[in-house]
Amino acid sequence: MKKWQHRLHTIIFEADTPAGKLFDILLMCVILLSVLCVALESVASIDLHYHNYLKIAEWVFTVLFSIEYLLRIFTVKKPLSYIFSFYGFVDLISILPNYLSLLLVGTNSLISLKTLRLLRVFRILKLTPYIGASNNLLKALVASRIKILVFIFSVVILCVIFGSLMYFIESDASGFTSIPRSIYWCIVTLTTVGYGDIAPQTPFGQLIASIIMILGYGIIAVPTGIVTAEMTKNITEDTNTQVCPYCMKTEHKENSIYCHQCGNLLNDEN
Repeated sequence: MKKWQHRLHTIIFEADTPAGKLFDILLMCVILLSVLCVALESVASIDLHYHNYLKIAEWVFTVLFSIEYLLRIFTVKKPLSYIFSFYGFVDLISILPNYLSLLLVGTNSLISLKTLRLLRVFRILKLTPYIGASNNLLKALVASRIKILVFIFSVVILCVIFGSLMYFIESDASGFTSIPRSIYWCIVTLTTVGYGDIAPQTPFGQLIASIIMILGYGIIAVPTGIVTAEMTKNITEDTNTQVCPYCMKTEHKENSIYCHQCGNLLNDEN
């Protein structure tokens, strides 16, 4: 990899250097501004008065993101590894709507795709102070997925049982007109949301509702405990923000020389 190419790769993909951190911060600001423009364009009164300005701003953002996308491709040794990665796809999808609008008619609905640009903000998590915590949380969520799924399945069973029970206890006048609607009420009550659109009127129904409310507080705490327990098992060594220019692998240990996935040099300047 040529020196200028390696330098660009360090700035664009990593955040261990002052230039890399500055690039990520500027990128985050541009991303947030572009999403703000998309949001403002959806407000009829604002779009009516500032439509042209918003369009110009959107094209400026699109050009900037296009340049960034091309630079990312040019600074890796295997461009396809970036193009077909998750963030490579997000980067592409964030610039396509404007270009497609020039070729196709009726692509205004594609404006919603531009909000995917907000996903790019998560790259900023690669900044050194956050990478350990974010990786640990991700590993904990993956490791506890089976337990969480079993827990959610148990909650669904409880909602079906209590919802069906409330359907037989309460009358249509109370809003419990069907079992699915009663299950909906149970979910809202168990999660302590409580919209108030349906409420039990009978003493027995109110007793059941009270039990569900109390259960709700305990149930909310269970997933937190599961993930926390896994997080204590996944405390790993400090990692940096180095990205392999060959396979795009991240999470390398401090002072690593070779990529722990493909074995290539991480700082190959030749």
